[in-house]
Amino acid sequence: MKNIIGILVLMVGTVMVSPCLPDLAAGPEDTNVLLITIDTIRADGIGCYGSDRVKTPNIDALAENGALFTRAFAHNPMTLPSHTNILLGATPLYHGVHENSKAVVAENFMTLAEFLRGKGYATGAFIGAFPLDSRFGLDQGFDVYDESYPSKAGEAFTLAERRADKVIAAAMDWLGKQRTRWFAWVHLWDPHAPYLPPGEFLDLYKTDPYSGEIAYTDSELGKLMDFLKVNRFQDNTIIILTGDHGEAFGEHGEDKHGYFAYNTTLWIPLIITGPGIKTNQVEEYVCHIDIFPTVCELLGSSRPDFLQGISLMPLIKGEKIKSRAIYFESLDAYYNSGYAPLRGFIEKQAKFIDSPLPEFYELKNDFNEEQNLIKHVQPGKYRDRLKNIMAGLTASGVKQRPVIDRAAREKLRSLGYISATIPQEKQHYGPEDDLKTMLPFQQKMTEAINLFSAGDIEGSRQLLLALIREKPDLAFAYIHLATLYESQGKLQEASDVLASGFEHNPHHYEVVLEYGIRLVKSGEPDKGITILKQARDMLDFDPDVWTNLGTAYGNKGDFSQALEVFKKALSLDASNAVIYNNLGVLYFSIFRQTRQRSDYFKATEYLKKAIELDPGIASAYNTLGSLNEISGNLEGAFVLWKKSIELDPDFAFPVYNLGIAYLKKGNKSLALKYFLKYLDMSGENISSEERHQVEAYIQQCRQK
Repeated sequence: MKNIIGILVLMVGTVMVSPCLPDLAAGPEDTNVLLITIDTIRADGIGCYGSDRVKTPNIDALAENGALFTRAFAHNPMTLPSHTNILLGATPLYHGVHENSKAVVAENFMTLAEFLRGKGYATGAFIGAFPLDSRFGLDQGFDVYDESYPSKAGEAFTLAERRADKVIAAAMDWLGKQRTRWFAWVHLWDPHAPYLPPGEFLDLYKTDPYSGEIAYTDSELGKLMDFLKVNRFQDNTIIILTGDHGEAFGEHGEDKHGYFAYNTTLWIPLIITGPGIKTNQVEEYVCHIDIFPTVCELLGSSRPDFLQGISLMPLIKGEKIKSRAIYFESLDAYYNSGYAPLRGFIEKQAKFIDSPLPEFYELKNDFNEEQNLIKHVQPGKYRDRLKNIMAGLTASGVKQRPVIDRAAREKLRSLGYISATIPQEKQHYGPEDDLKTMLPFQQKMTEAINLFSAGDIEGSRQLLLALIREKPDLAFAYIHLATLYESQGKLQEASDVLASGFEHNPHHYEVVLEYGIRLVKSGEPDKGITILKQARDMLDFDPDVWTNLGTAYGNKGDFSQALEVFKKALSLDASNAVIYNNLGVLYFSIFRQTRQRSDYFKATEYLKKAIELDPGIASAYNTLGSLNEISGNLEGAFVLWKKSIELDPDFAFPVYNLGIAYLKKGNKSLALKYFLKYLDMSGENISSEERHQVEAYIQQCRQK
C-alpha cells in the first residue's frame, strides 16, 4: 500500500531595508484617521456625483458634511499601484510599483501607516481581496493587517474575495478595542468584476449588477458610520473615502480596467470629512498623491520630504493653488504583453496621452475624451513636457523585479490581469504596438475569460484557439487555454497547447516555465528538466523555476539533486512556505527509503515550518498525516488528512490516504466512500495501473 504525497510549487520576494522614521511633530491628541478605499468604483456611479442609477445615501451623507472633489484622478488604473500611490503619497516613478505583480513596496519607503504609528497611532488595515496581499508590502506600519479573504476561489478565472460585510465587521471589531487614537484603512473590493451583488441588491439591480455592488457597498458602509456614531468617534475622526480606479463599459472599446488610461478608469471619487472641514465642493483637478500631505496638515504635522502631492486644505478652505501637472500611466500591457507603454499628464484641463499614436483632449468641454485633437497641437512639445514631469518625479535606482510566486500570478490571471514574471520589452515601439492597435486581441482575450466564467467553456476554447491562429506570438493566449484545459481535467490537451506555445514563443519566460511545469506534472521529468533549465537560464533569480526543478528531480528519485535545488530556491526566498513544504515532502520520501530518524525529524521540521508560515498549505497537513501514521498515531493522521481536505477540497491525495487508513482499521464503508471519491476526483488523470489498484481496494471494501 502507498501514501500519495503532493509537491506544490511557489515563488519569492526581494530583501529590503528597514525604514528610517523622522521625528514627527505632535498633532491633535485625539484625532483618528479612517481611510476607505472602494475598488473599481466610477465617480459617476455614486449618487453625490450625479448618478441616477444607484442610491448611495451613506456616501452621499459624507459628501454633505465634508469636501467633495469633483475632479480627482488616479495615476494608475490598477489596484496595487493606486493604493501604493495613496499610502506613499508618491507616483510609481518614485516607488517602482507600476502594476499588480512586478514589485513590492520597498521597506525603505515610508507608508502613511508608518508615519502615523510613529505619532503613537494604533494602525489597522482590513483588506477585501488578493491584489493587496501583504506580500506586496503595503502592510508596512500596520499593527494589524487583516487579509482574511478566502485563499481559494471556487473555479478557474475567478478570484476569491471577502465581501464588504465581513471586512467592515473585522474593522469594527478592531476599532472597538482601541483605547488610543487610531488609523484604520478599510478596503472594499465588491464593485470589482464579477458583479454579483448579494440578496436584495441583485434583485433590485438585475439589469445593472455593477450598480448593485455599489449599492450593497454603500449599505455596509452605513453600518460602519453608525458604529462611529455609537462609539463617539464621529466628531474626532477624519474620514477619507476614495476609489482606486474606475471601470470601463465599452468606452473607447475598453472592457473593465487596466488597459487604457481614459477618464472612465482614472476619474475617481474623493470625499474628505472630519474636524475643521466644512461642506464644500472642489472643482480643481486633484489626485491620489495629495491624500497623504492633506492628512499631515489636518493633524498639524510637518510633511515628509519625499511626498510628491500637495495638501488639499487650501482648496477645502476655498483658496486657489498653483497650476500643476498630474502624471498618469497604464503599463500593465507594456510589462506583461510587450505592447507599447502608455503615459501622460493632465494640466490646465488638457490631457496628453503619449503612445506611438498619441492623443490630446481638452477636458473642460470634452471630459469623456471623444474628440482627439492631436492633429491640432505639436506632440513633440507635449512629449518634452512629459519627460520633464517624469524627471521631477523619478527616484534613482528604482527597478522592478519579480516578487510573486506562481500561485499569486495565477490568482491575478484569474482576474483577467496578465502577469508575466519579467517585462516583455522591445527596443522600439511603432503604431503596430500601440494599445489601440492591439485592442482587438485584448478584447478577444477578455471575452474568452468572460465566456469561461459564464460557463461557456467551448465558446472560450474556440475564441482562444482563433486568437492563437491569428496571432501565434500572443503568449498568454496559450497559457489561458492551457489553464482552461487543466480546469477541465484535460491534461494532455493542456500539454499540447503549451508545447505549441513554446514552439512559437521560445524566448517568452512565462511560456517556457509553464511548459516545463506541465511536462513535470505529466510524468516527463527528464524533458521537464531540460525545459526548466532553459527558463532558469533566462531568469536565474526566480525561485519558482528552482522549485519546479526540485520537484522534477524529486519525481525522478534523484533526491540529492532535488535537495540541492530546493535549498537554492530557499536561499532566494527564506520565507516561502511551499519551499519548506517541498523540502518536508522530499525528506519524507528519503525517510521511506532510509528509515533514518534524522530524515523523519527533518521532514517534520520543514512541514511544521511551512504551516507556521502559511496555515492554509494543504499539502503540508497531508504529509504530516502520513508521518503520524508511520509513527503509529493513526488518529492524529486522520485529523491532519481531514484538515488537508478542508483547506483544499480538490486535493485528491489525502482522500486516497484516508481510504487506505480506514481500510486498515476495518471500516470498509468509510474506506469505500473515500476510494470512490478519489476515483471521481482523479477522472482521466490516473494511470491504468493505479486505477486497477484502487478498484481492487473498492472490491475489497464491498466484500462481506
